[in-house]
Amino acid sequence: MPRSPTPKTKTRTKSSPSKSTKTTSLTWADETEIIGLELALVPPVNASIYPQYSTGLHAWFLNCVRNIDPELSAYLHDGESEKPFTISLLDGEIVSSGTQIQLSSDRIYHWCVTGLSPRVTNWMRHWANNLPSDLELSHVPLKIVSCRIIHPATTYSQLLNQENIGGTVCLNFLSPTSFRRKKHHFPLPLPFNIFQSYLRRWNDFSNLPVEPNDFLNWIDEQVIINRHQISSQKVLAGKKGAVTGFTGAVELGLARTAKQNPDYYRLFYALANFAPYCGTGHKTTFGLGQTRLGWSSKLVQEVPDVESVLAKRIEDLTEIFTLQRKRQGGQRASEIAVKWATILARREMGDSLRVISTDTGIPYETVKTYVKLARKALKEGVRE
Repeated sequence: MPRSPTPKTKTRTKSSPSKSTKTTSLTWADETEIIGLELALVPPVNASIYPQYSTGLHAWFLNCVRNIDPELSAYLHDGESEKPFTISLLDGEIVSSGTQIQLSSDRIYHWCVTGLSPRVTNWMRHWANNLPSDLELSHVPLKIVSCRIIHPATTYSQLLNQENIGGTVCLNFLSPTSFRRKKHHFPLPLPFNIFQSYLRRWNDFSNLPVEPNDFLNWIDEQVIINRHQISSQKVLAGKKGAVTGFTGAVELGLARTAKQNPDYYRLFYALANFAPYCGTGHKTTFGLGQTRLGWSSKLVQEVPDVESVLAKRIEDLTEIFTLQRKRQGGQRASEIAVKWATILARREMGDSLRVISTDTGIPYETVKTYVKLARKALKEGVRE
């Protein structure tokens, strides 16, 4: 279930949170395969960060991995398969401030990280008990005041063999959630898409693989949407581009014939309980698709206005540049269109070329060239 809103009273005193709170020993069994941790963070002062700050959280986490296990960091960064971790966006009071978003020094912000494979959960155990003092985000050192287990340590076998299964399943999507369908974003919580995303990760990391086609056909036939309460948002995701996603809740039930296939019946509930660990849809390593069990009629707080504006501008520019480059065709042309759109939109919002270069991982001189080319292409599009 979602956390209650942060109280309006101040959460900090003149004295800093005790170091013992942060370094309290966290332990779990060696055979643990999946787990979720939550860090509590406090800005030292009121601070502004860029709307696409999830890229900074992603980079900071991978840097922590690299400092302890460079080979694991390289795999998490470059691996072509599903990623065996997720991160959330910051949970707390965030408001627009000009072209950036504002964090308040009298608020605590929460940030979740999950591990989906034994190698990652073993690394997380060492990390959780040797955390740095700060999480550096956009040159703002957010003080790490505590770390706790938010999703219990478990294994895939334990999820699959749990007792007392049955009844409806409620999924609450805390951050914008979307799927890829026919090369476009698909912002609807259809059971087929939801469980397809869970099964991909399950098959990659559980050592209990399931043939996807038959199971997903079973999902299509047996899973019923009892009710939903969702809304759509346009947000930034990853190092480039915008995503249209949904937030809210959906309640799923099963047809009477579902128990005729006991293996799929059991897997349905295992994957539902896997959801808070693995997230839903794509871009889960950049904060999207954060999922919890349980129904909530409370509307999820919308993204700050500045992020919505920037995301919409990136989408509009991407469409313009894609149409201009359609004769070239291919994946390369689409990627260039997104890069041009992201860089030009952020430049229009006032971000410096060096900041854009750092955030996107694109060399400074290339960013500079892309801005010139994008502006020229935009002018040509207007004349047409």
